[in-house]
Amino acid sequence: MSDHCVVQFGSYLYRMQKTILGSVLILAISMLGACTANTGRQGDFRSWAENPPMGWNSWDCYGPTVQEHEVISNADYMAVNLKKYGWEYIVVDIRWFVENTTRGGYNQIDPRYVLDEYGRYLPAVNRFPSAANGKGFRELADYIHNKGLKFGIHIMRGIPVTAVEKELPIKGTDGITADQIYSPDNQCKWLRDNYTIDAKKPGAQAYYNSIFELYAGWGVDFIKVDDLSAPIYHKDEIELIRNAINQCGRPIVLSTSPGPTPIEAAVHVSEHANMWRMVNDVWDSWRHIDHLMEVCMDWFDYIQPGTWPDCDMIPLGRLSIRGEVGEDRMTNLTIDEQYTLMTLFTIFRSPLFFGGDLPSNDAFTLSLLTNMEVLKMHAESTDVRQLDSAEGKYAITSKNINSDLTYLALFNISDSSSLDLEVSLSDLGLSGSVTITDMWSGEKMGTYRNTFVQALSPHASGLYKIEQVDP
Repeated sequence: MSDHCVVQFGSYLYRMQKTILGSVLILAISMLGACTANTGRQGDFRSWAENPPMGWNSWDCYGPTVQEHEVISNADYMAVNLKKYGWEYIVVDIRWFVENTTRGGYNQIDPRYVLDEYGRYLPAVNRFPSAANGKGFRELADYIHNKGLKFGIHIMRGIPVTAVEKELPIKGTDGITADQIYSPDNQCKWLRDNYTIDAKKPGAQAYYNSIFELYAGWGVDFIKVDDLSAPIYHKDEIELIRNAINQCGRPIVLSTSPGPTPIEAAVHVSEHANMWRMVNDVWDSWRHIDHLMEVCMDWFDYIQPGTWPDCDMIPLGRLSIRGEVGEDRMTNLTIDEQYTLMTLFTIFRSPLFFGGDLPSNDAFTLSLLTNMEVLKMHAESTDVRQLDSAEGKYAITSKNINSDLTYLALFNISDSSSLDLEVSLSDLGLSGSVTITDMWSGEKMGTYRNTFVQALSPHASGLYKIEQVDP
């Protein structure tokens, strides 16, 4: 039995401790048996993301138009300024295989796709010169690996429409072609590059195996697969992808996208993906943060090592250089709202993928990404849970797995009223005297007993480290 099965079994019992004992035992034993049976099929993919992954993604600043030199400049910045804080992934987002893609909406009129003879997308050489002569992303991945970082890409689920139309062969099969494994049903509504793959058809698994064999050969460490979760949860293709990664010979972290992933699929997605989006794209407006807090309420029980509910990319710094929403700008979020976003993402233990152009960062933006105490909480906390909150007030707490520290995040989510947010220390499992430190500023706030109260402006938050003085 894998260590993950043991941990998951214990976690399940803990969450169910308030139910009838007989039901707990029956359900837990059933779950443990299923986990044991699935271990060989799935592999130990959870060990590839024991802490929430952290990195940069090209989408928020470059949309579908990013070029190799821009990827390299962000990798260079990360290696110098962020790697020592745990940031490590550099991810090329959507449509890297289109030569004439455009910003502000995808070119779906006359796209020039680049594919190999097996119907697999290749990088557009006019945007990624190192991909010439069939090398794919191998040289770019090597460059990033030599910086001590990891490399990722985005793909759409399914098989290219062009491969179907040309009846291209599926590698690893005896004469099966692309037109024999596709379905026109449930094609992505906002991007028509691919058709659905019908998992029941011979050759379906072979096609996914072939593309992950290709990506593994390039040195890909992370894959973001789009159009998997909404408006339809594509269970069959998720399983094809999981199987293909397990067989490719390289640990590749799997991120499903976009949200909202249905909560009804929580168990399935956590058994197949390392991270999954809870919402659609999060941009630099308060309504996106407010909505995200509401959605997070459903997902606390699924924050587990190796499988992470995902708050989406971090829309801070310089955005939309050639992006899809708005013009070239520094984030529209206020200073308070930026702290609130980072406080939510870190205490919730979401994966952290910065969306702005890293070389354009100012000192404040960099400070949000390099606070050691905050990142220690993000990496080491457990038992993340929401506290009972009144209207306009929101609170999350967690514990540090390596010490006796307790963490507390308070949020004023009202639009116009300053509020006093009060927390009973007993609700945090604490008694007696405690000392409290503001984690963003490092300020020692003093000693408290029984309750802790903070006044917060609209859209503002506070993040605190609490240490027991005496019981």
